[in-house]
Amino acid sequence: MTFSRKNLQLSDKKNLFVFALASEAATEFEHVNKLICGIGKINAAYELTKLIHTNKPSLIINLGSAGSNVFPTGEVVCCTQFIQRDMDVRPLGFAQYETPLSGIPPVLNYGIEIEELPHGICGSGDDFEINHSNTNYNVIDMEAYPLALIAMKEKIPFLCLKYISDGADGAAAESWTVQVHKAAEAFKKILFPNTFAPL
Repeated sequence: MTFSRKNLQLSDKKNLFVFALASEAATEFEHVNKLICGIGKINAAYELTKLIHTNKPSLIINLGSAGSNVFPTGEVVCCTQFIQRDMDVRPLGFAQYETPLSGIPPVLNYGIEIEELPHGICGSGDDFEINHSNTNYNVIDMEAYPLALIAMKEKIPFLCLKYISDGADGAAAESWTVQVHKAAEAFKKILFPNTFAPL
């Protein structure tokens, strides 16, 4: 699905905004239905699954920081393709990134595309990349893949926006520490450009 950002319906109280860290939401998202899922694939999967089974959202919106050596720091990228970058069972004859016997292709295609934003392929894994050279994905995070997979399995629309906080290089840790606090303001300007009134 492709939308112009002005046509997104984000005021629905059943929408769920998912962040790994409270610092990625800051104080800009105090008046929305929000989940702070924690860092990493397991935390993200557990917290989202637990919430879905008590209060199923109508739309899942994943907002967070990410590295990239393609997109510049400060850019917000829309991701609809996801790779589990630390899944590698090639010695048993499976494709790189393929989860054996899952029926899920190595690249998961799911989500809403915002036409005004650049589009990226997000590689999720449980490490902080500081020497990224892989060309199969150009956005690097630690949570988006399981969130997208769960949304797809539960038939919930999914929107994923990543704020590029670092270059996934030797300076990534220092850059992320500074840039992560700018993510919330960047997301607010895109999703709520005119006003951010309480729901």
